[in-house]
Amino acid sequence: MESRNNDIGINFMNHSQSSNHLTFINKGYKPSNSHKWGPGVRDIYALHYITRGKGVLETRYGTYQLKTGDSFIIFPHMEIYYYPDSQDPWEYVWVEFNGDEVMQLLSWTMLSPKKPVVPVCEINLRPFYEIEDNVNDRPYKTIRSDAKLRLLLSYYMEYYPNDMVTDQTDYVGMAKNYIHNNYWKNAMKVSDIVDIVKVDRSYLFRLFKEDTGMSISAYLTKYRIQRACELLKTSDLSIKTVAYSVGYRDQLYFSKIFKKATSYAPSEYMMLPQDNPEDHRNKTHIPESL
Repeated sequence: MESRNNDIGINFMNHSQSSNHLTFINKGYKPSNSHKWGPGVRDIYALHYITRGKGVLETRYGTYQLKTGDSFIIFPHMEIYYYPDSQDPWEYVWVEFNGDEVMQLLSWTMLSPKKPVVPVCEINLRPFYEIEDNVNDRPYKTIRSDAKLRLLLSYYMEYYPNDMVTDQTDYVGMAKNYIHNNYWKNAMKVSDIVDIVKVDRSYLFRLFKEDTGMSISAYLTKYRIQRACELLKTSDLSIKTVAYSVGYRDQLYFSKIFKKATSYAPSEYMMLPQDNPEDHRNKTHIPESL
């Protein structure tokens, strides 16, 4: 967000912007002086945290009087003008970032083009702006800086939540994610999923059925069989190993379930042509009685 002149602020540049998800670009600190910026637009996001003093932000949506502890954000292609208070000029730290994931992450906060300012919160956010410089494009430094940026944004999600979003809990999505990450556990039960989602059992069952057209247990079985299909076609693992890898200790029981779902025994499925295994996975049918 700032000029690169040393008499204005201290800046740390990241020349690697290859990620399309969430990429840290730059950070800096502006000491107390008369520096102002704009009117103008940028093509990145820039989040600022005021550590001392006062200042003013002007956008097309309003004029905001800012003080110590407040934060403000600049959105891409949004005309802005900001400047320090003449009597008590502000100091602030800032980070610049970009990526396709940014708007989704910010949607979980109160920050938006129409509300680019949030007030002081109960914790000091200053330390979280200390994102590691990765100017040399070292892979481990890039990973660290992007991770620290994500950590910083997580605190804005926690202390400045968008209630309209956070109140719309995706219980079905939570159940699916748990299945996708834990399907390999042979002791996994539907009651485990209910306990993780923390919602009434009957309510979850109804939501899940409406969303997927099947029960949670049928969805779990289908996901396991789909993963088994992938392993049978893309690895040299034995059927017993594949069965265990997708949550079945008993190879015979796995084979029975697999044939009901795909019309093929695992050994037969392994011999199918390589050109269309996806077709067979998409035709997986899981009876509700399984």
